[in-house]
Amino acid sequence: MSPNPNLPSYSPAIQSLLPMLYVAWADQVLSPSEAKLLQIKLKDLPFLSAGDRELLKSWINPSNPPDRELFQHWRILIHNRSAESTAEDRKSLVDLGLEMARAAALREDGAWWTNPETRQALETLENELDTIQIKTYQSLFPKPLGEEPSGKINRAALTAILDDDYADIRNRMRVVLTDPVFEYQNFRSKEAYRDQVLRWCRYLADQGLGILSYPEADGGENDMGQYAAVFEMLGYFDLSLSIKFGVQFGLFGGSIQWLGTEKHHRKYLEDVGKLNIPGCFAMTETGHGSNVRGLETTATYDQESGNLIVHTPHHEAGKEYIGNALHGRMATVFAQLIVGGENQGVHAVLVPLRDENHHLLPGIKVEDNGYKMGLNGVDNGRIWFDQVSVPRENLLNRFGDIDSDGNYTSPIKNPSKRFFTMLGTLVGGRVCVPRAGLSATKSGLTIAIRYAHRRRQFGQDFTSPETLLLDYPSHQLRLMPLLAKTYALDFGLTFLTKKYLARNAESIREIETLAAGMKSYATWFTTHSLQQCREACGGKGYLWENRFADLKNDTEIFTTFEGDNTVLMQLVAKGLLTAFQNEFHEEGTMGVLRYLGRRVSTSLAERNPLTIRNTDPEHLRDSAFQIAAFRYREDRLLYSVSQRLRAKIKAGTKSYDAYLECQPHLLKLAEAHVERVIIEAFTQEVKRTADPAIKAVLKLLCDLYALHTIELHKGWYLEANYIESNKSKAIRREVMLLCSQIKEYSLDLVEAFAIPEKVLGAEILT
Repeated sequence: MSPNPNLPSYSPAIQSLLPMLYVAWADQVLSPSEAKLLQIKLKDLPFLSAGDRELLKSWINPSNPPDRELFQHWRILIHNRSAESTAEDRKSLVDLGLEMARAAALREDGAWWTNPETRQALETLENELDTIQIKTYQSLFPKPLGEEPSGKINRAALTAILDDDYADIRNRMRVVLTDPVFEYQNFRSKEAYRDQVLRWCRYLADQGLGILSYPEADGGENDMGQYAAVFEMLGYFDLSLSIKFGVQFGLFGGSIQWLGTEKHHRKYLEDVGKLNIPGCFAMTETGHGSNVRGLETTATYDQESGNLIVHTPHHEAGKEYIGNALHGRMATVFAQLIVGGENQGVHAVLVPLRDENHHLLPGIKVEDNGYKMGLNGVDNGRIWFDQVSVPRENLLNRFGDIDSDGNYTSPIKNPSKRFFTMLGTLVGGRVCVPRAGLSATKSGLTIAIRYAHRRRQFGQDFTSPETLLLDYPSHQLRLMPLLAKTYALDFGLTFLTKKYLARNAESIREIETLAAGMKSYATWFTTHSLQQCREACGGKGYLWENRFADLKNDTEIFTTFEGDNTVLMQLVAKGLLTAFQNEFHEEGTMGVLRYLGRRVSTSLAERNPLTIRNTDPEHLRDSAFQIAAFRYREDRLLYSVSQRLRAKIKAGTKSYDAYLECQPHLLKLAEAHVERVIIEAFTQEVKRTADPAIKAVLKLLCDLYALHTIELHKGWYLEANYIESNKSKAIRREVMLLCSQIKEYSLDLVEAFAIPEKVLGAEILT
């Protein structure tokens, strides 16, 4: 691209200053005080003519910044010069300016531009400009887009990156799942399906896979990371199996591990891990799902017998949608603990359901939930308790206990803090569920993309070869952004898992917030992506034999269990607003809002004209621009919703009502937060990758995820004046280009998921 011929050429003196002027405006909007500083300093430069001074004066007027065309003209002049120079020639703005001046002075007296006094004067000015935070020096030089990978990429090496620290257990699971015991069957009854899933679970337990996360003293390996990898890998095969495995070993066993104490661990965990005690996690009630604090089941301490009496006070207080309800012999029941007539809040109690002959015990009533949209291999049911007596020792007492005299004690005196601490120990489910959902997404994408590489439809005319589906830009635009987002979520979920495994008392609340957001964002994506993949396979995708029926139906509930996604995203936003305090109340809210206002008001006042206008591909594919755009959206939404809440509360609206009125804004804030975490995790993974070809492909995927996400939010960015319409169009063009580039590597990218062919199980690919 060449400069506009209608724009003037500049004197050597002007060109010596052009890099500094460009950066000064590109870095930020100049304030009047900064412009005044520049005007004063420019007067001291002896090599400027009167005409030069007038021109410069017009360029440093804060009320009339340089327009886009002038910016582009400057940029081209600087880039043309810097492209011809070496890094040694342009260590600073002064070096580049002097080089431009010398080049422009070839037919004039160039003595000024070799004079040490000229350099000193320019360096003095550069030092002064440093006080107004010039930080974009490197943006002056052409930044290559990066080499595109040549030929095929090393699939095994890419698989190793995706497998991360758990390649051994993942490879073991790839072998396990190809065992003849694991065969796809089109079950015609839920009972037959459930029995098969139970047999599969026993097979896995016999392989020692159910006990991986439990303490070594109880027969386990104390490795939650391995357990999460197993759960994820099961999602490639049968999601009913994955969920039943999670209910038994994750929820039921996990509740004993994290809410119980050593006596419970010694008594139960090994048998739970071997599936000798099938169990349930009985939290949800018909009348209370997301509102755990509002549960109505009671566990009342009976002083006379020394037992706990577990009771369902009315029909709607029955436990609802409980996995393992038909197979389980015991349940962890969440109930209001009442001791000496005082309600101590929700606690967990182990309640036997059936005897060794699988007969229901007295006072226990169980009903089958019946057929569901999906996951019919999981035996969900309803449970009611009629004055069921269990020993006091069955109280999982890590956070609250009853002594032999009937006194309640707890290491956490504050009931609210105790409740949230208890729930925080169970966050592992929200870490694992989106990983299994993403396995379903990977299966769907592998089927759809491989099919698109072989299926042909239409041609230029009746004599021409028909066109591959994936050669159609519309098909690329349908599938390639899904592939990019799948990789982005993989790295984002790995980031979350590592944070969870390294958690401590200080970080747990942050992890709870992130887990809630990632679970919601990832499972919503699973639902969306599988629909797109099914449609991309046409009528073939509708056949049961091609997996989409089960993949879609089984993952539909992922947006609801382990927390309704919309509710969880509100918790994310609330967590962002209250990150620095333990409890939420009205007075604290005002403090939070004032804090947030101070935190981001300065950054929101800054607008970068260059960012708004720049349409160059190297800029759009620059990770610094991408991350800045994601951060800006999060910060801007954080600030705006805090302002809305502050205004409503100040006007007399109660905190609860104010939050209700701001729900849509809170959900957008939560989304922006999760997307920012994901793009940062993806960018870091690209930086860590050593293999040049894989690094280049991952950068393409990262660029597509970033730009496609910005495009999805283009209305917001345009309203916020963060981009202009021409930049929005440039982003759309870049997304299309990236889709066509990634298409060339899409087979390698889905094959790197390393899903065994038998497990993928789609007839469409045979």
